[in-house]
Formats: sequence, C-alpha cells, structure tokens
Amino acid sequence: MSVTALALTTLLFASAQTSASLPSEAPIESAALSSEKLANGRLESAIAALEEQLAAAPDDPALLINLGIAHAQSGEPDLARTMFERALVSPDPIELETADGGVIDSRRLARKAMRMLERGEFTAKLTRRD
Repeated sequence: MSVTALALTTLLFASAQTSASLPSEAPIESAALSSEKLANGRLESAIAALEEQLAAAPDDPALLINLGIAHAQSGEPDLARTMFERALVSPDPIELETADGGVIDSRRLARKAMRMLERGEFTAKLTRRD
C-alpha cells in the first residue's frame, strides 16, 4: 500500500471515530460519510461536509487532517497546509487508530501529512468533482 493510501486509510478510520463527539442537535453529516466521499474522490462534497463538521468541532485534529487531504487533492496546497498546521497545534491532540489496528498521535500524523504535501504525494488522479 502506498504511503498516501496508508495515511488516507488512517485518517478515514480516525474521522469515523470523531462523529460521537459532535453535538447531537446539529444537523451535520456523519464523519464516516464525509470520509467515504473523500476516499471516493468526491472532493467538493467531502470538503463541504468536513467544513460543516469543523464548524461544530474547530479543533478536531482528525477533521482538520482529512480536510487538509481534501484540499491537497483539490490542488489547494496552501489551504491543505493551513489545516495540517492547525491539527499540529490543536489543544487536544488525540491518538488515532489506523485501519490496520495501529495507533498514531494526531500531531505526528499532521507532521507526516505536511511532509507528504511538500513532496507532492497528494494527487488528484483518482478524484472527481461532484
């Protein structure tokens, strides 16, 4: 599995874990569904859903990292970097469980995502616009 795919898999699983922390009265699409859109290359929908979720949980590192990936894949590296940097300094770093059962600190994952961005590892070749 490529590094990008591994990181994305890590992030998607982590994002699904954050939906329980969102306010129940807010009509927000589930984090898992947003992650599915991101994985399937539906970038515009993923970005819109992640931004809506982030409004309810502005310091959530998993949401910030997923939004950064979506922006990177959309060809918006400056926005992606901003999201990764916000995740890096989030006041509440969390341990994210990967799809393969591993665990990684959100700050470590944010640093990894920034390195991937600098190396151009986020590509839009498998993505599509909604």
